Amino acid sequence: MPYVYCSASSAIKFTLQSYRYPPAKCIWNTAHDNALVIVTAIVGPGDDQRVDIDIVDSSPQKNKYLSKKNIKDETRLAITTHAEGEVGVCFKNYLGNHVPSQDAPNKSRVIDLDVDIGADAVDYNAIANQESLSGLETEMRKLEGLVTEIVGEMTYLKKREEKFTNTNESTRDRVQSFALFTIFALVALGVWQILHLRSFFKRKYLID
Repeated sequence: MPYVYCSASSAIKFTLQSYRYPPAKCIWNTAHDNALVIVTAIVGPGDDQRVDIDIVDSSPQKNKYLSKKNIKDETRLAITTHAEGEVGVCFKNYLGNHVPSQDAPNKSRVIDLDVDIGADAVDYNAIANQESLSGLETEMRKLEGLVTEIVGEMTYLKKREEKFTNTNESTRDRVQSFALFTIFALVALGVWQILHLRSFFKRKYLID
């Protein structure tokens, strides 16, 4: 399965080859828990082909948010993430059953993909129209969204730092315990060797 990693807000254009049993081509973006993700996919023309899209994540739960078959032209999808991790937008291009397999190399579709996450995914123009906001109020709302996202990012980084610190402390404690055990084992082994040699020499009458 091909993987492509992108930034929080990304646009990418690529050619999707058609196959009878196509592998998934996934575009991955980092997203935090409870983040809004807007996916806009524009599928170019192509006869005798069917493009399917799935939106998944890389969390231990392997969440599958959306699955849509035979997308055409422009498709806009929105999800809210359920976990920290990578969000993957996966495409498959199926070759029509009546098309000979030898013609598959000539069949492909061009995919123009745009993924917006977090504050970048919010349509502030629509909010301004709905709430009758002025230009300055709209900009303030954008800044509020960005600040909220930055605070969330800092909180996430702080949690990761605490997790790494706890891991380091746990590792240090284990190393210290292992070092003490090793020292004790070496001392015990040394004492045993001394007593064993002393007993051996006494049997041989080499010492009193």
